[in-house]
Amino acid sequence: MKIIIAGAGKVGSTLTKVLSADGHDITLIDSKKEALNAACQLYDVMGLEGNCATLDALTQAGAAEADLLIAVTNADEVNLLCCVTARQLNPAIHTIVRIRNAEYTAQMLEMREVFGLSLIVNPERSAALEIERLLRYPGFLTREVFARGRLELVEFKLKKDSPLAGLKLKDISSVLKTKVLICAVMRGSSITLPGGDYELKTDDRIYMTAPSHELGKILRELGVITRKVKRVILGGGGLISVHLGQMLEKDGIKVQIIDQDRARCEDLARLLPSATICCGDITDLSTLEREGLSSCDAFVALTGMDELNIIMSLYANSQKVPIVITKQGHIEELQDIIGELSLGSVISPKQLCSDIVVRYVRSMRDTDGESALTVQTVAGGQVQACEFAIGPASLHKNTPLSELKIRPGVLISAIFHEGQVMIANGSSVYQEGDSVIVISTETKNIQRFSDIFA
Repeated sequence: MKIIIAGAGKVGSTLTKVLSADGHDITLIDSKKEALNAACQLYDVMGLEGNCATLDALTQAGAAEADLLIAVTNADEVNLLCCVTARQLNPAIHTIVRIRNAEYTAQMLEMREVFGLSLIVNPERSAALEIERLLRYPGFLTREVFARGRLELVEFKLKKDSPLAGLKLKDISSVLKTKVLICAVMRGSSITLPGGDYELKTDDRIYMTAPSHELGKILRELGVITRKVKRVILGGGGLISVHLGQMLEKDGIKVQIIDQDRARCEDLARLLPSATICCGDITDLSTLEREGLSSCDAFVALTGMDELNIIMSLYANSQKVPIVITKQGHIEELQDIIGELSLGSVISPKQLCSDIVVRYVRSMRDTDGESALTVQTVAGGQVQACEFAIGPASLHKNTPLSELKIRPGVLISAIFHEGQVMIANGSSVYQEGDSVIVISTETKNIQRFSDIFA
């Protein structure tokens, strides 16, 4: 497909990388020459320097013949005008717009058809939703949902006293006393899709598929003691903090936000009347002590600086805060570093946003039911998890998995059949009407179900 991406920032660059790898014809527009050139050189795409909201720039980019426009500049108003202008040039074009301002969210959803918007994405709200999910079910570093909420891909780190440390994968079920599949292991910065004889070690980051209703039991068997979150400290008063604060207040959780910008603190007090707003320096230990960091249930580092978030999360971890969550904007570039640090759960707004857009793009060209229903990335983008619906044209139905020739680096982890989740093994089969969860490493580029076969 011919796709125009307006904005070469974090989200725009991530989408350019993924969608160009999927074989799409990408034209990237940005007014900043350096950012544009860097992205074009990295991903071998066409670049156009200019204001993406103008008729002239969109005409030069080929909007009249394009299939899709994705507007992800830093300005909501520019993104919206860009989409409206593109629709004037090409009424058939699909448009995806990034809207970050919380005050616009309800308005945009209500006026979506008026502006001709195909999809509205909000990275900060997506991140807040993900953080809220983690706070509701503490113990896992990440949680991705499949099979209509019946199956989850969860991440956790093996500690010294973990009953799984030193075990081979084929012996895991005897310890956890439920059927699960460890589909990927990150050791250091390297990712492995392990076999039954693979031995787990302390500090491994484990990615496991398991039925959602078994997660509590798994945590208990792992010796992870969870308690209800009652008080959360948010470091930084940006957009994610606003969205998250509103969600947590509805959940009855006490919210404290620390930000050093007085004007921003006044805005936060207006937007979150039930929250405690502290105007202070998050790097000042006396401020953290006064706000009760060591006795809170969770600390979420949400400043605009990745390095500062890392430092504050490490400090919170040293103070034995039960749950630590760290926002990272450059998770792929820093993966080798942060993978070795005790940062708790790591959240990447741009990656969450990218997953939503990629899922939409793949569904656009799904003429035979082969494209993924759900696309999620974990391990800093090194592992992809996709859910595929099995249709009439799907290959190898009713054939045991042990007899299939599946590409190296690809794994069928679970099958959703008639409302029931089945963790996959060699004798498992899938049928028409089922959905199948596929795990793959980043180099495999699995876009369609047929791509998994050798």
